[in-house]
Amino acid sequence: MPAARRKDDRNRMAHKKIAMEHDKNIALVAHDNKKRDLVEWAKFNRDLLAHHNVYATGTTGEILELELGFKITKLESGPLGGDQQIGARISNNEIDFLIFFWDPLEPMPHDPDVKALLRMAVVWNIPIACNRASADFMISSPLMDGEYDRLVPDYEGYRMRKIAVDEEAEQDEGVSAGGRE
Repeated sequence: MPAARRKDDRNRMAHKKIAMEHDKNIALVAHDNKKRDLVEWAKFNRDLLAHHNVYATGTTGEILELELGFKITKLESGPLGGDQQIGARISNNEIDFLIFFWDPLEPMPHDPDVKALLRMAVVWNIPIACNRASADFMISSPLMDGEYDRLVPDYEGYRMRKIAVDEEAEQDEGVSAGGRE
């Protein structure tokens, strides 16, 4: 077998199935300029959302709970760690999909957290909607009200990989840790 193909086979990850139950765990997040859009969307889809478990960051969660009239699991505000809390729940298979109305025209002081949240959604292969049209398609999908097996790369090999330590790097660390011998 050619060396390039062997390398491709080694780099290809196996996948495992993560079952999404009938009632999904949905995270709703919106930047300040997009909160009204998300609330309008959620009110329009209230009956569809009502039988799912809904999570939201900060003020968005407060507003949604008042407007929708059902329990929302409220996390911290995005800039105070709410985006990271949702990202952690995604990596622990506690969030099935993310609806995140973010404002592409407004610079955010917590932009690295936003990117990390979106990255977690992709790494763990959960559906993401970043605008109303995508959210409409997602929530109206026949998959929304049934069970679904989500394929996720099996990261166990990645977790267990051996890291080659370079002798030169070890020596450099020794120099910085204890000075020259």
